[in-house]
Amino acid sequence: MPGTFPAGAPTLSGDLLTIHRLLQSPTQIQRRLREFTDLRFVSDQILTQRFRTSGGAVMYEVSEPITNARAAESVGAGSEYPHANIGVGTAALAAVQKWGQAVLLTDEQVKRSVYAGAAVDRALRKVVNTIISKVDALTISAIGSAVTGTVAAGAGWGMTTATILRDLEKARAAIIDENQGYNPDIILMSSTKYALMASDTVVASLRQRETTDNPIYAGKIDLVDGLTVITTSSANLPSDDVWVADSQQLGGMADEAEVDPGYTVGDMAVQVQSERLARRDAWDLWGRRLTVPVIQEPLAARKITGTNATS
Repeated sequence: MPGTFPAGAPTLSGDLLTIHRLLQSPTQIQRRLREFTDLRFVSDQILTQRFRTSGGAVMYEVSEPITNARAAESVGAGSEYPHANIGVGTAALAAVQKWGQAVLLTDEQVKRSVYAGAAVDRALRKVVNTIISKVDALTISAIGSAVTGTVAAGAGWGMTTATILRDLEKARAAIIDENQGYNPDIILMSSTKYALMASDTVVASLRQRETTDNPIYAGKIDLVDGLTVITTSSANLPSDDVWVADSQQLGGMADEAEVDPGYTVGDMAVQVQSERLARRDAWDLWGRRLTVPVIQEPLAARKITGTNATS
């Protein structure tokens, strides 16, 4: 663990008191610990399905067709119906992995911390955030690898000739035209792309004016072209493109839902536990998530490319 552990005791030199920034100080203002929602993790908003695992793995079908290969035929009176093979997708198997982390929290660190009684909760929150961050990165990477369908933007979204709404419509049309019952409902983009979309003059001219849900008042667009807007840092994306998808069909997370003794389930299926180490005057805190992302219908998403150009 980096830094002094625990923090050094305060020192006094003449009239000068030196105290570690994390030690108790009556004048220090507590900084609110950032929640996972503040860090804008997005994987569970994109892969909304939930799969149950068996034996540490999940079996699923990729791109399962919604029709059979044999066409329906005219059936004469008294005749048997023609049989067809049931349409199936490509079988795939994904192994669940356990992602976890532990931290040690000494009694001295708890007693001398400005957060005092909240130190355990804060340490666990950091563990949970770290695990969610890892799973989020793996999930977004899997989406980036599986989704190969692209739609080219008419122009860079930072250009005066940008056709943002048309680009979204083209991506929606490409997904719907797969004729697999897909219904695109989300759009994923970086904060920068969102800023370009929200300030686009064409998009602005088509929105209802003089209403409090206008971005000029509310500061955000929650829905555009029938798509729920999800924004995150470009660092959280597989590439700084714009992604349109059917979140109900694209895929899901396969979690081992059984909770072993001593664990409690926290945010986004992360299981946490703590143990008192009496002989060490410390707490051992750890968390884990047993999961694997499953991309079941890669054709249910499109990547809009060419949005980065600004001139």
